[in-house]
Amino acid sequence: MEKVLVSACLAGVPCRYDGRARTAGAVAELVDGGHGVVVCPEGAGGLPTPRAAAEIVGGDGADVLDGRARVVDATGADRTAEFVAGARAALAAAEAAGARRALLMARSPSCGCGQVYDGTFGGTLRPGDGVTAALLRRAGIEVEAV
Repeated sequence: MEKVLVSACLAGVPCRYDGRARTAGAVAELVDGGHGVVVCPEGAGGLPTPRAAAEIVGGDGADVLDGRARVVDATGADRTAEFVAGARAALAAAEAAGARRALLMARSPSCGCGQVYDGTFGGTLRPGDGVTAALLRRAGIEVEAV
């Protein structure tokens, strides 16, 4: 079975912004079976756990990668550099393992696939990917939200 990149929080690692995990049984089984490559892009980008919630302002992850949008946390701090660095670290981990597929945390500004929060911190979703999901897609890796 091929290696699959997985969001660490889905594998049971308490690394979400709120310091908790969001364990998904199928993802944990992949990891337990030696097929999951565990990564938390936000931690890999240098952000602590717990940390202030963050959202993409002005677009989605592809826009962040292209310099048209930013990632801002709930305190107003610009966290774009950390999110881009974490996305690059996740891509490097996927490439090193030969992973061509990723199972990622839904709606996350890093890992969200197809939907992310709209940058208003009001709980409204918009179409688009998180920064890591967008970079993985650009590299030809299939991404799926869990």
